[in-house]
Amino acid sequence: MNLFTKEVKIGLAGIIAVAVLFFGIKFLKGINMLKATNYYYVEFENVAGLTKSSPVYANGYGIGIVRDITYNYQRPGHVIVEIEVDKEFRMPEGSSGELVTEMLGTIKMNLLLNKDAQTWYAAGDTIPGYVNGGLVEEAARLVPKMAKMLPQLDSIVSSLNQLLADPALSGTLHNTERITANLETTTRQLNQMMDNDLPHLTNNLHTITDNFVTISDNLKGINYASTFQKVDTTLYNIQLITEKLNRKDNSIGLLLNDPSFYNNLNATSANAAALFEDLKAHPKRYVHFSIFGKKDK
Repeated sequence: MNLFTKEVKIGLAGIIAVAVLFFGIKFLKGINMLKATNYYYVEFENVAGLTKSSPVYANGYGIGIVRDITYNYQRPGHVIVEIEVDKEFRMPEGSSGELVTEMLGTIKMNLLLNKDAQTWYAAGDTIPGYVNGGLVEEAARLVPKMAKMLPQLDSIVSSLNQLLADPALSGTLHNTERITANLETTTRQLNQMMDNDLPHLTNNLHTITDNFVTISDNLKGINYASTFQKVDTTLYNIQLITEKLNRKDNSIGLLLNDPSFYNNLNATSANAAALFEDLKAHPKRYVHFSIFGKKDK
């Protein structure tokens, strides 16, 4: 008896087609039926449009998908999200789930892991979750504030229009243009000075530097020990002369320190002056050349 009849072959082909379709659909949803996984549950008050097969991330890395979403009838107002994660992934205690709305409106789940935990949830445990609106929620929060700011923006625009219509602003702009032109002229003059005068100044500085180097070399060639020795000798001689001038055992010392010696010199000078005057007035009293005459008294 032939077991693989035409009907059996058609049935097997149908079963294989259904299996391929089933696994294909799961694969397209991101569900790998052949990979070992763990399951956890995240409880939200609002899933914000989260759908099945949405990716689940931890530290920006995709570790799983949303397996199922069910309403918690035991706790009205709560929704249970079943997530499927890699078999090697362990959920630290104190972790939570976060729903983030992206710019295009898609929803993704982030697992905020407690890095300081030393214990882990068991597979099948439930962790808390909350909704983070992201940029969309922030934009929604800004809308009322922007609505309040619109009247103020109108007044600001009106003030700007009045300011632009003020003739003083035109004068200020003209002054600014003139200042800008002056700055351009000054900049041009500075550039000319940098091009013409600065090289000469640099050459002069080089010359002065070379002169300082020459003087330094000359100073290096001086025998400072011999020079200071000569200076010490000169100072010692000056000290000896000063000591002699302060003593009275010499003529200059007597002249400088003995008043009587000085007075005698003055008296001698005065007598000598009187003698010269008398000699001029009566020369015959001191010199007589007459052979026959007698001395005039």
